[in-house]
Amino acid sequence: MPSLHDLPAPAKLNLFLHVVGRRPDGYHLLQSVFVLLDWQDTLHIDTRDDGLLRRHDLNVPLPQDDLCLRAARLLQQESGTALGCDIRIHKEVPWGAGLGGGSSDAATVLLALNQLWGLHWPSARLEALALQLGADVPFFVRGLPAWVEGVGEQITPITLPPELLRTPLALLKPPAAIPTAAIFGSKLLKRDTTHATVADFLAAPMRFGHNDLQEPAQAWRATLSPDEDAALPGTRVSDGRDVAHALGVMQARFGNSRMTGSGSTVFAWVEGSEPVPEPRPDTLTSEDVAALAEAGPHGGHWVGRVCHVVPRHPLLDLLKQPCGA
Repeated sequence: MPSLHDLPAPAKLNLFLHVVGRRPDGYHLLQSVFVLLDWQDTLHIDTRDDGLLRRHDLNVPLPQDDLCLRAARLLQQESGTALGCDIRIHKEVPWGAGLGGGSSDAATVLLALNQLWGLHWPSARLEALALQLGADVPFFVRGLPAWVEGVGEQITPITLPPELLRTPLALLKPPAAIPTAAIFGSKLLKRDTTHATVADFLAAPMRFGHNDLQEPAQAWRATLSPDEDAALPGTRVSDGRDVAHALGVMQARFGNSRMTGSGSTVFAWVEGSEPVPEPRPDTLTSEDVAALAEAGPHGGHWVGRVCHVVPRHPLLDLLKQPCGA
């Protein structure tokens, strides 16, 4: 049976996030630019001929019925195939981080199974299916940097300026997991930010805009009891102080900081640095970024990493090749 191994599932950043309105059904209307990062999970998928769908966690234990399995089940049902699969996943992108890790994993499953199961559906058909799994999944299926509007379903590919591809980004993820629903329900959330255009963004891409969710995220207070806290290792529901601390230390170090999506990851452009083939003692490292959080208000497991924006999803090229036997 065919298989595909070492499949990347890259993380994403919202370079800004504006809330520009609200629909009658309560969903918020957004504007953002989504980009892919070279921080990724890795999946290995083997076809089964018995129709069973199985996931095997190689390092971090995941929820029993995560988006990967839901993606495989949905594609199986919609296509009518009798085939199944084994999905092995090595998690590197943290959960509850606002980096789209689960959505990216699901998109990689859809893209890979579309080939492994011999479906060969066009991207538009996969994207329509992906939207049933979550607002971010179609972006990962399309696999290109995008100007995003609506509730996240209006995706327009854009060409990024070269400086965005060569300038490193420092990312700092606190132990906190910020509940998206709580942030969007906050009275502090500004819901009438002026509409922007792609030209506005491209005029100053590393300085443009802001994240309308930062103020409610920093002010949010947890109401859950300790035993209701986040179940995944290294993650907990926070009262917002972790995010405020991360924003502060990144601003002090790099002169710019912003939360991605609804958090909790904070990022900053490391301007003046150039990528190098091999690490040097004077090069900013992930350990250096993580050390910035040592004085965090709660302690806990902070994750620091230096990343780069990538121009396209690696699978867009990889899946043009024949499947391995």
